[in-house]
Amino acid sequence: MGSKPENPLDAVGLDALLRVEPPAEPAGFALKWQSWRGQAMETQPRPMIRDTGTVLGPWRVFDLQYQSTDAVQIRGWFLRPAHGGFRQGFVIGHGYGGREAPDVDFPLEDSAVLYFCARGISRSGEERFPSEAARHVLHGIEHPERYILRGCVEDTWLAVGALLSLAPELEGRIGYCGTSFGGGIGAMALAFEDRVQRAHLNVPTFGNQPLRMALPSVGSAAAVRAFAERLPGVAEATLRWFDAAVAARHVRIPVHCACALVDPAVAPAGQFSIFNALGGPKRLFVLDAGHMDYQGQDRQQRLLAQELRTWFAPL
Repeated sequence: MGSKPENPLDAVGLDALLRVEPPAEPAGFALKWQSWRGQAMETQPRPMIRDTGTVLGPWRVFDLQYQSTDAVQIRGWFLRPAHGGFRQGFVIGHGYGGREAPDVDFPLEDSAVLYFCARGISRSGEERFPSEAARHVLHGIEHPERYILRGCVEDTWLAVGALLSLAPELEGRIGYCGTSFGGGIGAMALAFEDRVQRAHLNVPTFGNQPLRMALPSVGSAAAVRAFAERLPGVAEATLRWFDAAVAARHVRIPVHCACALVDPAVAPAGQFSIFNALGGPKRLFVLDAGHMDYQGQDRQQRLLAQELRTWFAPL
């Protein structure tokens, strides 16, 4: 792997990170999420795609739109091989920076790939939701039922439904990939999702919320910490229901994680607490750093892509 960057946050070694445990699970955690899941599944995604006429690399690109909960229209892209068919399908989340285009370097080219933008972000922006990460992460945080992360998990569940509506032959051959924001949302979604067979979470956030709020970071975590300092107890009462490490205990499918030893935006202890808590088969790829450039980054990303081809081969 590449040379490890010097960084003031690099204070915890790999052995210690592999011992970070998730916080205690709130009583009724699974029941609450199962109730939210049941309510979300009453919404029919009714996906619509439009052929853009564009071919990017090996992919033919379609514009995508589907219905989510709260009458939210989720938008994104649907990609399929420009030549030939597909044998598996993927739902792809995104980081808190959003997504302005599909990733044409996705390493599994014999796939149907659904890229969605979570509510309020990029193509799914609308007036009732803030788009900036520091405000988005606080939207509705005063109450778990109305917290925007609940809606983003529901967007993910309905993305799976949208993919299966577009390609029902993919049942039993669905994967999920999510980075940062999409990794944490993915962990919460996968805990109560039975239509996805394998997953990859890359530098996932929202893991171990008490640590996330205590450790130094920038971005959305810093915004939550500042809110908690102004209004003690409010965010904490909601975030205990939205802890990706707690949810990870309920994930039973095989999950591949790429976790970073250094990360200024997502504390490594939070990332590793998600991996450590996963309840099913799992594999770890250790990144020298996340959310920053570093020496050896390109090589690590190539190795990771190769590993993901193998990881998802059983689909």
